Amino acid sequence: MTAMAPTRTEPDLSFLLDHTSHVLRTRMAAALAEIGLTARMHCVLVHALEEERTQIQLAEIGDMDKTTMVVTVDALEKAGLAERRPSTKDRRARIIAVTDQGAAVAVQSQRIVDQVHADALASLAATDRQDLLRVLKQLVEGDLESPSESPRPARRARM
Repeated sequence: MTAMAPTRTEPDLSFLLDHTSHVLRTRMAAALAEIGLTARMHCVLVHALEEERTQIQLAEIGDMDKTTMVVTVDALEKAGLAERRPSTKDRRARIIAVTDQGAAVAVQSQRIVDQVHADALASLAATDRQDLLRVLKQLVEGDLESPSESPRPARRARM
């Protein structure tokens, strides 16, 4: 006997957000790969350029675990884009410093990120783009700001 599927009364918000997020991440990964970066590498470069930040601070900003952050910084160092240095503010701490080459790559990668975002929104009318971004920002700063506590937390895709 086949069970009757429940009648959907609302659009599947989880699917809509998850699908668009997945497609955007794959497009971003492909675009950044053309210059030898991952989205995580881009995130570290851009945020390390903003101010002196430790590896732990950058991991929190990029929502990366310790192991992923170490691998990301190792890759940036190997590429000559960043290096670990002692902090000028706290001699016990080490920061991630972006090299001149890394700063130039960060400018390039930010242009790529901006273009991927613009392309994703291009099919919408200008007012719809503004409305979508405004409403998503309201959700992120409001009801969907923090995940719920759960004994079995949902896996989250890393950026």
